[in-house]
Amino acid sequence: MTQIPDYVPGHGLLTGRSVLITAAAGKGIGFATARRAVEEGARAVMVSDIHEGRLQQAVANLQALDTKCEVFGQLCNVTQEEEVQTLVACAEDKLGGTDVLVNNAGLGGLKPVVEMEDDEWARVLDVTLTGTMRMTRAMLPHMTQRQGGAIVNNASVLGWRAQKGQAHYAAAKAGVMALTRCAGLEAAEHGIRINAVSPSIAMHEFLARSAPEEALKALAAQEAFGRAAEVWEVANVIMFLASDYASYMVGEVVSVSSQHA
Repeated sequence: MTQIPDYVPGHGLLTGRSVLITAAAGKGIGFATARRAVEEGARAVMVSDIHEGRLQQAVANLQALDTKCEVFGQLCNVTQEEEVQTLVACAEDKLGGTDVLVNNAGLGGLKPVVEMEDDEWARVLDVTLTGTMRMTRAMLPHMTQRQGGAIVNNASVLGWRAQKGQAHYAAAKAGVMALTRCAGLEAAEHGIRINAVSPSIAMHEFLARSAPEEALKALAAQEAFGRAAEVWEVANVIMFLASDYASYMVGEVVSVSSQHA
């Protein structure tokens, strides 16, 4: 196993930009992305989540970074259209327009297809795929009016490859990839870039509670570096896709993994 690299300092990739990130409470990819956005010079960041206590703590942690970036929090369940519309309207107002949307909300699980109940299948797709569509649909009219913006979706290598017990999650993430490609073509006509990041395994508390420890260790051992990604390593790629360095990328799905397929 290779050593975890040193944390990379910010380079001003999002200087002067405003950023909205879903499912950004806790210690996962969403919060790591919010922190990176602040460190990359964003002028304002709004984080959303369904857990009020964790959301408030996330806002406090971001504010404690002692930067000039304004930080806001807003509750939102991406399966509820009314809450999605409220979140986007709130972001547009408090951020003075949203330059970057990061669709991070997702839900997984472990269940063989033969044991899968309809409601388990539907819930994973509703949060992970349809939730991403709802947020994109709500944000696009605002970005279209400004003729610019960037949307970064969080997909997964399971959108490409197979893993037992993950049919619902893999189907949802494959759908996120397809949504990224199709919506990306539509949005490009208005100067908007939609791309996706595709991590394999990034270790954080929620993942550690959702799967057996030995299974996670086995997955991490398959990676080229023999370890899981740090959540900030995934967030770094999201920052790249949100920045002007990715100005000619549309509908792309960038793998953060040695396990493409």
